[in-house]
Formats: sequence, structure tokens, C-alpha cells
Amino acid sequence: MRVGIVCPYSFDVPGGVQFHVRDLAEALMSRGHAVSVLAPADDETPVPDYLTAAGRAVPVRYNGSVARLTFGPVTAARARKWLAAGRFDVLHLHEPVTPSLSMLALWIADGPIVATFHTSTVRSRSLQVAFPLVRQSLEKISARIAVSEDARRTLVDHLGGDAVVIPNGVYVDAFSGAQPDARWTGTPERPTFAFLGRLDEPRKGLGVLLGAVGAVLDQVPGARFLVAGRGETGEEQARDVLGDRAGAVEFLGGVSDEDKARLLASVDVYVAPQTGGESFGIVLVEAMSAGAAVVASDLGAFTRVLDQGEAGVLFRTGDSADLAATLLRVLADPALRERVVERASAVVRRFDWSAVTDQVLAVYEMAVEGEHAPVGEDPSSLRGARLLELRRGWGDGR
Repeated sequence: MRVGIVCPYSFDVPGGVQFHVRDLAEALMSRGHAVSVLAPADDETPVPDYLTAAGRAVPVRYNGSVARLTFGPVTAARARKWLAAGRFDVLHLHEPVTPSLSMLALWIADGPIVATFHTSTVRSRSLQVAFPLVRQSLEKISARIAVSEDARRTLVDHLGGDAVVIPNGVYVDAFSGAQPDARWTGTPERPTFAFLGRLDEPRKGLGVLLGAVGAVLDQVPGARFLVAGRGETGEEQARDVLGDRAGAVEFLGGVSDEDKARLLASVDVYVAPQTGGESFGIVLVEAMSAGAAVVASDLGAFTRVLDQGEAGVLFRTGDSADLAATLLRVLADPALRERVVERASAVVRRFDWSAVTDQVLAVYEMAVEGEHAPVGEDPSSLRGARLLELRRGWGDGR
């Protein structure tokens, strides 16, 4: 098939949705499909050959984060030109109700359209504001995907309708085959903990982790906390919380995909202290694939990824004292670490891109079938029946 994929967020400062779009495009191309991606990016930003840059984006606070979005007549003209040139068999829009490129493409496009919804939130003013702008256009969508049950519930509550749950993908073998790096490998006297995330976003939970460090150091003075991610506030925050013991927290800055895999393969424990706004938790799957024991806040999305706590250890969200106690318990119990790591190695296979791509292609085929329904047959009924079939076949994504 000829597949067009639209990402609403800028590739100038890539994040989870951008990486998902990139990996999906490359997974589809590896199957022989022709793929083109349209995304915001400056003309000078290095992008893959299959990506068309839609122009400069501006930072906007969105869903507890800072998203870089693009909108307006120039962007719309580029989208229209890309759609006309692509002549796609199926168009795949990510976050079509975010006021950016995917929304513009939804307004312009016709034909089979698949939409993926990534956002998870109990109450979203952004979605409430955006809904009137796309209410009629949402009827053009042939099939909907949500990356988790949490994202599906957000979609149902705010926009109505339903979606099949297909998780974010990970190239599991790239992480399971990563070699440990001596710089980050722990020892019994100096165990290592890793955290990855944007440092200046409170919901990523760095403050929760820093609040637990002191209690861990009281029991394990040699413990090292390795923090990877962009942001200017981390080191100052560590000094404020830990004072003279701030040296136990080592800030690595942004890391490459290869270094991320090596880091996760090296540490004793990966810590996910996020406090909310998480629809999935892709870094948990990466850490599980690399063989790290995972300790995570008990958010609904994380609990499901960790197989209800069988493939990782959960602590009370936002509770630094409980996080510290959990980290110490995991360190002191090798059998527990071995058990959750073994379970995780089995669980992650459901998130491998080989499985995820099969599911996405099934949705594409459903969208195309619905578009070309026989005369007299209601396409929406056909798509609804096929969607129900997919949900049943995949256990509703749970």
C-alpha cells in the first residue's frame, strides 16, 4: 500500500509520538509498503528521506507538557500539496484533535483515514476546546486506534465513539541484545538506578525520585542514580533536595538510542516515577526488554504494561517515601528481581513491532474495505463489525 502518516508534533525536538511515527514508518517500509510522513520541522532540521517537513513549529503548553505545533494557511498549503502528490491508499493521522498538522490534514483529506489517539487524561480542556473544530470531520475517520486502554477511555469520554487498542511498539531485540556499559553497571556496594525523561516537566516525576534518594542512601551509601533527559533544572533541583549528597545523582543529558539501550541493559533498576498524563509508558517496555527490573508508579497505564505488577514492582504514585521503601525492597530481594525480569521478558513480546505492525495493517485493510463497500452496503456498519472483530481477537487490548 501507499501509506501517508501525519504527525502533529515537531521533529525538531522529538518525543514519544514522533518516535512512534518514525518506527511505524520504518516497520511498514520493511514490509514493502511505500510510506511518506508529514510532520512539523524546520527546513534545516535533519529528517529521514521519507519525511516531508511542514515548516516551523511553535511551543504550546498541551496535556501537561510543552508540545511544538504548527498551524495556519502556509502549513495547510503544504499539507494539501503533500496529500495530492502522495495519492495514498490509506492516510494515518496521529492525534487528529490536536490543533496542528493532523487536524489540518483531516479537514483536507478524503478516502480511507485511520486515526491514532495517544492522549490519556481524566479531564482535558484542550480536547473540549478542540472538539467543536473537528466534530464533523471526525466522521471522515474510517477506523480509530488508541495506544492503550487509558487512551481509549479518554477518546470515548471526550469525543464519543470507540477504538481498537494497539500498543506502542518497541524493537525488543534492539534492547535485549544491548551490551552493558561499564560506566553504568551496578555492583552490590554501588547499585545503579536509571531515570529517563524530560527534567523540566513535573509530571515525569524527577522530584518524586529525588525525594526518595536520601532514604535509599541512608541504607545503601554507594547507590548511584543515573538521570538521562533534556532540561536545565535537574541539577539545581537535586542540590536543593539533597544538599551535599547531590553527587549521588548523575545527570547524563540527552542520550542516543544506542546509549539508551546500553544504559537500560546496565542498571539494576529502572525507575518510572511519573505522576500522571501517561497513556502508555514506552520506556517501561524498553527497560523490560533490556533486562532491567522496573519500579513504577501505580498509574493505570503503567499497571497494565507491567501485567498488574507481575512484570515490575509498583509504588504509590507521588509518594517518595513509598518509592524509597520499594527500591530498598527490590535491592534486598534478588529472587523478586529475577521473577519480575523473567516475566517481563515474556510480556514485552506483545509490544514488539512485528506484532504491532500486523495489528496496524489489519486496521488499514479494514479502513480500505469499508471505503470500497459494495453498493447498497453501509460502510460504517462494515467498519463497526470489523472493529468489533479486531477488538475480540486482541482481547480488547487489555
